Amino acid sequence: MTRVAVLDADKCKPKRCNRLCYRFCPMVRSHKEAIKFEHGKAVIIEALCSGCGICIKKCPFKAISIVNLPDELETECSHRFGQNAFKLYRLPVPSPGVVLGLLGQNGIGKSTTLKILSGDVKLNLGNYENPSDWDEIIRHFRGSTLQDYFQKMSEGELKVSHKPQYVDKIPKAISGKVGELLEKVDERGKLEKIAGQLELKQVWNRPLEVLSGGELQRVAVAATICREADVYLLDEPSSFLDVKQRLEVARAIRSLKKDEKTVIVAEHDLAIIDYLSDQICVFYGEPGVYGIVSHVHGVRTGINIYLQGYIRDENVRFRKEAITFHEKPPTVSFVVGETLLKWTQIKKTFKGFELVVHPGDIKRAEIIGILGPNGIGKTTFVKILAGIEKTDDGKKFGELEVSYKPQYISAEYEGIVQELLKSIAKEKFISSWYKTEVLKPLGINTLLDRNIVELSGGELQKVTIAACLSRKAELYLLDEPSAYLDVEERLNMARAIRRVVETHNVTAFVVEHDVVTQDFIADRLMVFTGKPGVEGIAKPLTSLRDGMNMFLKEMKVTFRRDPTTKRPRVNKEGSKLDKFQKEIGEHYYVRSSKS
Repeated sequence: MTRVAVLDADKCKPKRCNRLCYRFCPMVRSHKEAIKFEHGKAVIIEALCSGCGICIKKCPFKAISIVNLPDELETECSHRFGQNAFKLYRLPVPSPGVVLGLLGQNGIGKSTTLKILSGDVKLNLGNYENPSDWDEIIRHFRGSTLQDYFQKMSEGELKVSHKPQYVDKIPKAISGKVGELLEKVDERGKLEKIAGQLELKQVWNRPLEVLSGGELQRVAVAATICREADVYLLDEPSSFLDVKQRLEVARAIRSLKKDEKTVIVAEHDLAIIDYLSDQICVFYGEPGVYGIVSHVHGVRTGINIYLQGYIRDENVRFRKEAITFHEKPPTVSFVVGETLLKWTQIKKTFKGFELVVHPGDIKRAEIIGILGPNGIGKTTFVKILAGIEKTDDGKKFGELEVSYKPQYISAEYEGIVQELLKSIAKEKFISSWYKTEVLKPLGINTLLDRNIVELSGGELQKVTIAACLSRKAELYLLDEPSAYLDVEERLNMARAIRRVVETHNVTAFVVEHDVVTQDFIADRLMVFTGKPGVEGIAKPLTSLRDGMNMFLKEMKVTFRRDPTTKRPRVNKEGSKLDKFQKEIGEHYYVRSSKS
């Protein structure tokens, strides 16, 4: 077995723990320097480390990981960033005319893989001290498609168009108006069509620095697609987008297939990666420690492998329990506890925008999903319920105890995660229920000693959700809680919300664009329609099935159920099942349908 020793430098704080890993390491006590300290951080000397695991147990900040891997896997190491740093095994195999989806947890190597395939990061085949030259890299992949891929890259004959993960950083690197910038990169002559499809004409004359996250995402995708290239790499193209925009972006990406382009997409939205991909590569391992790329599978098989946590052809189980969905009863009306809140028609008017909410009521122990396009009034409605906004008639909903997680989050609290959650949860913080049902599902345990200002977007999102669920309330309002989270984190988040709602007999509203997450969490739906930025209409609450049917009909898309995992799957546009479901008016799914 080969040991992979990895240290999270952000977590390592030797002065606060008095260097416990060093003091208790048996190899240090026997005068072998298995652990030393450089620049105030621990460094594990892998050649001397016996892998006993004592340092892992002694480290109060959970900064050290030591993983044993089969020796044969070492021959497939593609890249390593340095001593005690992340290690990537294998690479996905790209093919012309095929959209390859990359599916896996955050921190497992998907973005690193795209950077390698784009040429931004040069492979070192695990030898970070003496990086490999192109001849060695090409020999390493001999006999595979990647040999030809890196041969062309080394000769400068491979043109790559790459959309990065963090589009909010684009205005810091590029300035100018949307239309002017896109016209400069329109090498394929597709700009007019793409701009119409992605609704970019509305922002054509705006400078990049004033665009929202969703607008920046669509501009970035359009710029990537409009370039002339052999390979197109897109990292999380659905972030910040509503369902309709996600589907249009997926259709635009799939259009590259017609020109036999090589397309690789990393994505967390299961419905979207299912819709746009032809094949799937599953990434598994230990986030931040090592990542392994599976062999290529068909799209349905690949996603089901990820959900089931078992790769049959490699005989590898990477998750203890499978992620399963439950087919909702389509005709039975939903009945829960007593009515918690009723409202008559609500109106809220801003300059150039009007929101009208139809009368409704919510009951205890249920979760209401909110679906609709961006700019349609969903956040405004949630703020009205939270008492932050008043209606036109001056009414405020202040009679209930409310806990609100806003759409846009920021690290305003100065201190560590544990201090924040303790101050909110109070005596609940030390209870076994809180640790089991809130901290553990959200993966907060490893973040407790971290400073909030140092957290990544996904980590901050999880802490913000935990803070919302820690408050004592009758009504929980969560606006886009799945942003920045991977598939497992999204479903664990949904489970945590469900546990809090059922245990305390309270109610939650969840604004969410991920249809799979909504299907997993919602009991009833509230669908918003209208004209984004001009008029929003909140329809009366309805059952999950009727709400999904209403929403998907407007999106002009149909879903079916996977027979194995019961997850919702998007039908390919124009397919036999897509046409049939549209004819009978069943856009959500048909119970007897087969994939």
